[in-house]
Amino acid sequence: MTPAINLLKKLNIKFNIHQYKHDPNQIHYGQEAVDKLDPSLNVTAAQVFKTLVVSLNGNPKTLAVCVLPVDGHLDLKKAAKALNCKKVDLADPNLAQKVTGYLVGGISPLGQKQHFPTLIDLSANQLTTMFISGGRRGLEIEIAPQDLADILKATLTEITT
Repeated sequence: MTPAINLLKKLNIKFNIHQYKHDPNQIHYGQEAVDKLDPSLNVTAAQVFKTLVVSLNGNPKTLAVCVLPVDGHLDLKKAAKALNCKKVDLADPNLAQKVTGYLVGGISPLGQKQHFPTLIDLSANQLTTMFISGGRRGLEIEIAPQDLADILKATLTEITT
């Protein structure tokens, strides 16, 4: 089990686990999840969310997490405004791995080493369930968006272009 799954079990949150065989040559992790999840689920790219770690005002010690659909692009200005800072940049992948405890492509917004301010794209509100990384490549968690937001004390706001 991963820290993300352990946290959900501890909190007694309803969720489903979905696994698929990760292709080690694949670098588009979110799209791979869309393509490889059980076809009977009819999962679209708008339902599978990626987790991005960002730095605030160019400071690698001040970080936040953005959760958005894999087919979306993070709007850095919208994220900065939502986080009450002047500027947001994607964090260095090695730093993201170090601070979350997860490998890139398997970074879950749940069960990270420390809690960061978290933004979830508003599009999640239109879904009954969403898919997020379960903490490793090839492992997805299906969860209600409001449950995810509540656990993370996240803000649901528009952060995509």
